[in-house]
Amino acid sequence: MLHIANPRWSLIVDFAWLATSLFADRERRREGEETHRRGEKVRGVPKRPAAIVSAVASFFSTTMAPSAPEDASHNAALLSSSGVGGAVSSVAQKSRVTIIGSGNWGSVASKLIASNTIKLASFHDEVRMWVFEEKLPSGEKLTEVINRTNENVKYLPGIKLGKNVVADPDLENAVRDANMLVFVTPHQFMEGICKRLVGKVKEGSQAISLIKGMEVKMEGPCMISSLISEQLGVNCCVLMGANIANEIAVEKFSEATVGYRENREIAEKWVQLFNTPYFMVTAVQDVEGVELCGTLKNVVALAAGFVDGLEMGNNTKAAIMRIGLREMRAFSKILFPTVKDNTFFESCGVADLITTCLGGRNRRVAEAFAKSGGKRSFDELEAEMLQGQKLQGVSTAREVYEVLSNRGWLELFPLFAAVHEISSGRLPPSAIVEYGEHKPNFSAVEGAAQYFSS
Repeated sequence: MLHIANPRWSLIVDFAWLATSLFADRERRREGEETHRRGEKVRGVPKRPAAIVSAVASFFSTTMAPSAPEDASHNAALLSSSGVGGAVSSVAQKSRVTIIGSGNWGSVASKLIASNTIKLASFHDEVRMWVFEEKLPSGEKLTEVINRTNENVKYLPGIKLGKNVVADPDLENAVRDANMLVFVTPHQFMEGICKRLVGKVKEGSQAISLIKGMEVKMEGPCMISSLISEQLGVNCCVLMGANIANEIAVEKFSEATVGYRENREIAEKWVQLFNTPYFMVTAVQDVEGVELCGTLKNVVALAAGFVDGLEMGNNTKAAIMRIGLREMRAFSKILFPTVKDNTFFESCGVADLITTCLGGRNRRVAEAFAKSGGKRSFDELEAEMLQGQKLQGVSTAREVYEVLSNRGWLELFPLFAAVHEISSGRLPPSAIVEYGEHKPNFSAVEGAAQYFSS
């Protein structure tokens, strides 16, 4: 039983929970067991009853204020631990979400998030989505069409985003009132976006990156989550996984992984925001591991596409995927020794690698590149096949190659090196299997052998 030191606050709790119980019983009778089973809750309290708890607590707190400050502090802590305080604070301080990016994956992310904000008492219903303004063939602006039709007709046609999604072409206006920022743009644009947002983000905001890629600077590689944190002064989690956007858009079952640093409570709030019956999200304390999995798998997917384009068969493709996973793990752990082995068995790891090598855009375009014998450039194929979407694997392969070259690690990662050299036209697509003759040179990095062992 919960013990409240001040008897007046004890009455608040008893009355609030009585109101909650009566309301819940009435709702169950009226709406039926199915509605009750699917109802959203805030820390164990049904959504609308949570509002009752808030109203009752507000009334009693003004008419029956505690006699001493220490009573208020003590009972506030107890209310929080009981779940009632959680309901009160979630209603009083609702979070606002803005999605920065509106491509294929950004539009799907907005659909997922909007379906949850409208049901969860701790969030404002409206979800802002920053859209890089484009003029459609009809002459209309993309943002105007999205707001009129509730559909991103260019990047996610045929899918309703949710009536609470508002497209906004003004980046600063889109983030002005938000305290939860979702970044989902091509990684090559992120540095410019962050510079535009410096000083424009609310203090205490939280961010999450759905972006695959890294920035390579003179001092070494910089993960996108670190770029966001350093430039905007916010904590940044990441979300990666086996997520082909068009499949999630039509609500086919999928999984994803949230990577966080220290604050588990914030991670769970992101899980709550993204999780749906068809999109299952879990959290792990390993930002770098989760983010590097999402980044490096696109390089391996290019290799898988080369194999498909040359019709080398499933055995070869499976071998490329296995060796690619080994290089992903070794690269991650050499750069960030805190990366956890278990992360590679989450959705962000082996599952994302498999789905990207079987059906992702990087694999598909790499297949076309190999079929042309490397005579058609990736830029040409991207423009023809992706209709405005960006290919991440080629730029990531180049960035990884820069890291390997600068640090003298090329002989340690022959698959990664070969992918870039093929993509840049230095080697023919058939060279993807020739690297197999060159085993990793463990002498390139002291102690490197341990990162390649099973």
